[in-house]
Amino acid sequence: MASRPLDEKTVTTLVAEASAAPSMHNAQPWRFRYRTDQRFVLLYADPDRAMPRSDPDNRALHIGCGAALLNLRVAAAHADLVPETTLLPEPDDPLLLAAVHLADPVHGVRDEDLARLHPAIRQRHTSRHPFAEKDIPEDVRAALQDAAAQEGAVLLFPGPWHAETVLDLAHDAESRDLMDPGANEDLVRWTRLGPEADTAVDGVPEYAFGPRKRNGKAPVRDFSGRRPVADRGTTAFEYTPHLALLSTRGEGPTDWLRAGQALERVLLEATLADLATSLTSHALEEPELRLLARDPASGTGQVQMVLRLGYGPRGPATPRRPVRDILEIT
Repeated sequence: MASRPLDEKTVTTLVAEASAAPSMHNAQPWRFRYRTDQRFVLLYADPDRAMPRSDPDNRALHIGCGAALLNLRVAAAHADLVPETTLLPEPDDPLLLAAVHLADPVHGVRDEDLARLHPAIRQRHTSRHPFAEKDIPEDVRAALQDAAAQEGAVLLFPGPWHAETVLDLAHDAESRDLMDPGANEDLVRWTRLGPEADTAVDGVPEYAFGPRKRNGKAPVRDFSGRRPVADRGTTAFEYTPHLALLSTRGEGPTDWLRAGQALERVLLEATLADLATSLTSHALEEPELRLLARDPASGTGQVQMVLRLGYGPRGPATPRRPVRDILEIT
């Protein structure tokens, strides 16, 4: 039986939902191409949106594209399609990160594990606000760990000593930036202040910065730096933030893409559990720091992202590029 054709509206919707994924500084470093005759969505890295200063090996770029890929898979499952996914399908084309064949479900059965995450795609936002000093139930933690495992990654909730080490690494990264005038080059490029924040289609607008941290230990990056932002205010953040470390076995493009998919699956699961989330890779931008962030007990794996989880405001939606700018249909 021939596959039913997919109309342009369906493909556009799938890509719009894919692009709701988080990425470093909301640079949205992805492009998509849809091959109508084969029902393939091809995911490409956009090198014009790379960050040579803070992401010289394109690790964060791959993680962001992996998160978009997970959203695409969730949106496809919701649309009663089967996203048959191949990572890095063309070794001679390193910008082609994934190929997704949108197949029809066998016997009309869709992937409910993916499809049930769909409502969280538009609800998930990065929160740079303080969270309540409230524990996360064990069953919720277990569900988040299972979400990471389904994508071939490990989610670890560090103990007190390990968490302090990670917080120290984040603090050291902030201090390093203050001493290096060029360290915030990428951050400045991708932040949007004043009237630009209201019309931006990418980057982090000032209304998403959150308040300045007056005290507390939560690892929240200050996107304003020394630049003035009106009506921002300061407040206290958590003294005992709930951190989670997302790790992969290896270190390379395939591992980074898997990390991105695992990251987004965890974030969507957390959103459905009414958790607010934020991310920091500030302390992981140097390979040697990623080694220091490892689980001190096992000493294995590659830490790819630090998550901060808790109960509090979800934060505002950040802008997204129009689908016409990121999707080519052939």
